[in-house]
Amino acid sequence: MTELTTHQLVPANPDSSQRRRTIFFVTAAGAFMASLDLSIVNVAFPALERAFAHDTRASLSWVLTGYSIIFGSLLVVAGRTADRLGSRRVFFAGLGVFGLGSLLCALAPSAATLILGRIVQGAGGAAMLPSSLGLLLGAYPKERRSQIVALWGGIGALAVATGPSLGAVLITALGWRAAFYVNLPVGLVAWLVGRRVLPTTGGSASSSPDYPGVILLSGALALLVLAISEGPTWGWSDGRIVANFALSIGLLAGFLFRSVRHAEPVLDLRLFRARSFSVANTAALLYAMAFFPMLLGNILFLTSVWHYSILHAGLAITPGPLVVAVVSGPAGKLASRHGFRPVLLVGFSVFTLGLVWYVWRAGLSPDYLGLWLPGSLTVGLGVGLTFPVLSAAAVSSLEPARYSVGSAVNQTARQIGGALGVAILVVILGAPASAAAALTNFRHLWIYVAALTALAGVIASLLGKNVASPSLSGAELAVEEACGIEEMLDGEIAIDPLARVRSAAAERA
Repeated sequence: MTELTTHQLVPANPDSSQRRRTIFFVTAAGAFMASLDLSIVNVAFPALERAFAHDTRASLSWVLTGYSIIFGSLLVVAGRTADRLGSRRVFFAGLGVFGLGSLLCALAPSAATLILGRIVQGAGGAAMLPSSLGLLLGAYPKERRSQIVALWGGIGALAVATGPSLGAVLITALGWRAAFYVNLPVGLVAWLVGRRVLPTTGGSASSSPDYPGVILLSGALALLVLAISEGPTWGWSDGRIVANFALSIGLLAGFLFRSVRHAEPVLDLRLFRARSFSVANTAALLYAMAFFPMLLGNILFLTSVWHYSILHAGLAITPGPLVVAVVSGPAGKLASRHGFRPVLLVGFSVFTLGLVWYVWRAGLSPDYLGLWLPGSLTVGLGVGLTFPVLSAAAVSSLEPARYSVGSAVNQTARQIGGALGVAILVVILGAPASAAAALTNFRHLWIYVAALTALAGVIASLLGKNVASPSLSGAELAVEEACGIEEMLDGEIAIDPLARVRSAAAERA
């Protein structure tokens, strides 16, 4: 084992240490905005339905799916573009585009303008996320990168955990537009500080990423989501629905053809030769198709069936994300010791149990302590044991050089699954004529989520045992980076950074 000394880890001078901390907070601001935006928009959705009462739920669902489609389609290509043009340039471009999209959403006079703003946000977020990580990795020495990336990811997890309550307070006090205005001061501070501290990075001379492939993938997903969400309204046998399905399949075939032949494809199909990668990403796609509609569905249930205010609903769902934040760190450590499969199987089982609880106990009369809180805590425990560990399992068998693109593909699978899941939510919930009919539809939604979660668990059972070795294996590193919320909540940023490294070195010795 290589000895870790103070000389290796301490920056050369205090200015360098301060600069690194500033770079961390600037880059983490990007992750914070993207993650906060997701949870706040879910909380804001009932207010959007009231503000745009003449637009159908299927139309307004594009506020969520439009963002997911563009973000997921662009993420891998954005990372390659950052490598080619320089992370600093792409980060500021993404930050500016995300801010512009946020302003467009906040000022939107119509649902169409709001959806356009969300698409712009998706493009900015996709550019901002991988480039911010590249800048962060370049600012720290190799021996500290695992800890710093974990903390960076933890900022996003904290945003998701606090988003429902923060979003509910903002929307109740200032209206739904506050869900988008909140990004502007954070983005402005990141821009002003980042211009001073972020280093200029040189690009590589690699070939151009597959931008036409992005168009093919985005078009295929958009047509598929449109066909699913409008099927009940237009009729499943309607020529427009059939044409959308057919065109979607054709564009997807063209996308796969380009992915095989292009030097830097949106989706590197060679990655799927690794069994754990293909199995974990298939499970992640199915899981996201369940998880994201559950997030939106729970908010809609509380506001439309139990008639909670947005503030009350936001506070009601907050315990679940908090449990996720607390559990994800220990779940990563369990996975590094005992393997991914057993932790995932327990997590999927617990998550499914929480959904069955909702189906069994939910009624028209509000019962927060007897029904909602136990179900929310159970679901949160299941999510904490699955989502971060599933991401780690997806990249555990890849070569280190492919870890970044593998992680981006996993994020893409999540976003695509989320877009499809929200479209299916629209079909399941429909437009019920009574409260009793609405309750029945929500039970159907929870049954769908439980069934798809169970299916994702069956797929995850095909993972190899993959027990981490006592040394810092690729699997353990992936878990630590994906599950960094525990370190952040424990205040590791403010503590001597050598303490954890010395402790880990002693344990592994």
